[in-house]
Amino acid sequence: MTDAAALPGQPRGRVLTGPATARAVNVLAPNASAMTLDGTNTWILSEPDSDLAVVVDPGPLDERHLRAVVDTAGAAGKRVALTLLTHGHPDHAEGAVRFAELTGTKVRALDPALRLGEEGLGAGDVVRVGGLELGVVPTPGHTADSLCFHLPADQAVLTGDTVLGRGTTVVAHPDGRLGDYLDSLRRLRSLTVDDGVHTVLPGHGPVLEDAQGAVEFYLAHRAHRLAQVETAVENGFRAPGAVVEHVYADVDRSLWPAAELSVRAQLEYLEEHGII
Repeated sequence: MTDAAALPGQPRGRVLTGPATARAVNVLAPNASAMTLDGTNTWILSEPDSDLAVVVDPGPLDERHLRAVVDTAGAAGKRVALTLLTHGHPDHAEGAVRFAELTGTKVRALDPALRLGEEGLGAGDVVRVGGLELGVVPTPGHTADSLCFHLPADQAVLTGDTVLGRGTTVVAHPDGRLGDYLDSLRRLRSLTVDDGVHTVLPGHGPVLEDAQGAVEFYLAHRAHRLAQVETAVENGFRAPGAVVEHVYADVDRSLWPAAELSVRAQLEYLEEHGII
């Protein structure tokens, strides 16, 4: 068995429903799969002495899960006052409308189509609820509308699908673009270097204790895969499916359709930069 401290990002262990930091509590959705890992992490954020909470990513449209989020907040003496979305994929956002009905909250997101209420989210915004402060960090790449949320009081960042607690994420071409994703990873790295962020609260998988190590691993992984794709093309594997078979032979075949999205994004990146 590999020591968790030796793994990229130093994962905390099992994914559990419960407190993760002084201000963040996870409620794990029952939607585990090869793509969603243990399930979607729905985050309840609140100042310890406040009766107001923010929920990030209500998750799938699962009534029991949505009510469990409300009940978990209520058991801690918190009322959900606002709902935020890291991006629009159904495993994060499909339950948002029903959750807003249950809590009477507005939903804020980058994509106007996902919002309930007039107010969206953008670069430099700071969300303030009951003394809690969250900085909005645009991190396109996994999707065009991906956001992360900086929780400075806990030296933490909520990363949605931009950085996972285990493994690596998909650049969901054509909406996701590799150049954007690499820029987003560098933006997250600056949070770890310049702003003291050391904890990753991901959308899937365990909490990571070494945020900088996780981001550096992701950047190195992307560079390695990009070099593999370039070599595959040079060796005559030009169709995305053929590149997947050649480059991702070590990956579970059930994940190849997702891998093909990343390959398409990598091929596009190499073409845009005149490399192939």
